[in-house]
Amino acid sequence: MSKGKLFVISGPSGTGKGTICKELLSRSDSMRLSISMTTRGPREGEVHGVHYFFAERDEFISLINEGGFIEYADVYGNFYGTPKKQVEAWLDDGDDVLLEIDVQGAIQVKKNYPDSVLIFVLPPSIKVLRERLEGRGTDSAQVIEKRMGGALGEISLIGEYDYSVVNDNLEEAVEAVEAVIRVEHLKLTGESAEEIAGRYRQEV
Repeated sequence: MSKGKLFVISGPSGTGKGTICKELLSRSDSMRLSISMTTRGPREGEVHGVHYFFAERDEFISLINEGGFIEYADVYGNFYGTPKKQVEAWLDDGDDVLLEIDVQGAIQVKKNYPDSVLIFVLPPSIKVLRERLEGRGTDSAQVIEKRMGGALGEISLIGEYDYSVVNDNLEEAVEAVEAVIRVEHLKLTGESAEEIAGRYRQEV
């Protein structure tokens, strides 16, 4: 059985990357979404094991010391990370795994898993991104300005990614990511090429 592939989706807040991930999962029986672990407390409506795995700081640090994360970061005093055990089990079972994480985490993943595929979701323009953030009606002007500054910083690191997708139309953006997934499964590596050749040799 071929191993699954690790796909990382990143992009500034407001680009719709979470919605894209939900659509991808609804259309595939062989794709899993990794749930991050965090030391921050749950917000209203968040469920342990669904939105995040909520952990005490000591537990999180112990996992760091054991090499239990694919990537992790300290964000404003709280740890966030991707637990390794479940992700690697899914990959070994032949399932693709989707990570929706920030740019710094994605770069860590690429370093530790060179075969991972990094996809950056872009807004149609900075103007549209601001309109989307303001349209949410959930953030103050100060928070929106902070998010806009962060967006420009994230976009400046797009050269670390393998693919970019502009989310102007959700259906088209999802189809573009699905196309990337199909192409990556067709791509040959030394290991996959030998496996294919071996299957044909057995038929002779």
